[in-house]
Amino acid sequence: MQLIEGCMAQAYNRRKRRGGAFWEDQYHATAVETGEHLARCVVYVDLNMVRAGVVRHPAEWEVGGYHEIQRERARYRIVDRAALADALGVKLADLASVHRDWIETALRNGKLERDGRWTESVAVGSRGYVEHVRRELGSRGRYRVIEPLGDSHILHETAEDYGYDSRCEIAGLSRESTPL
Repeated sequence: MQLIEGCMAQAYNRRKRRGGAFWEDQYHATAVETGEHLARCVVYVDLNMVRAGVVRHPAEWEVGGYHEIQRERARYRIVDRAALADALGVKLADLASVHRDWIETALRNGKLERDGRWTESVAVGSRGYVEHVRRELGSRGRYRVIEPLGDSHILHETAEDYGYDSRCEIAGLSRESTPL
């Protein structure tokens, strides 16, 4: 992902004759259990530009995953529609209509608020799935916390695990006060 991000940012900056940071944050991966949890995640991602106020419907955002799920591209595919349908537990022939229904339902219900489970968690799914991910992390999973969130569970790392709150120390740092 780091290579893709770097190449994309450089190409965009060259094309637009600009410099500086392209991505707001560093890449963050969240392990998501297949089935219902993955379906919610797909809808959440497809609604990113709606949530940002750029478009009213994901179909208006040409470069999003919405279009690729709705119709298979002949070239330059990113989404493996067959694998996605399998992971979601739907038939490939039904993927586009099921996905469209999920999006329309989320828009009708106003499900547009930011949800940290998809952007800040290490894993999202059933308790058993999240426990499995924590075990697979080995020593890196030791201080990660599993919490229920609605009908999901999330795995995350808490600030308390470091023993103190360093925000006040960090807030006092500036370029002028930090030795180079």
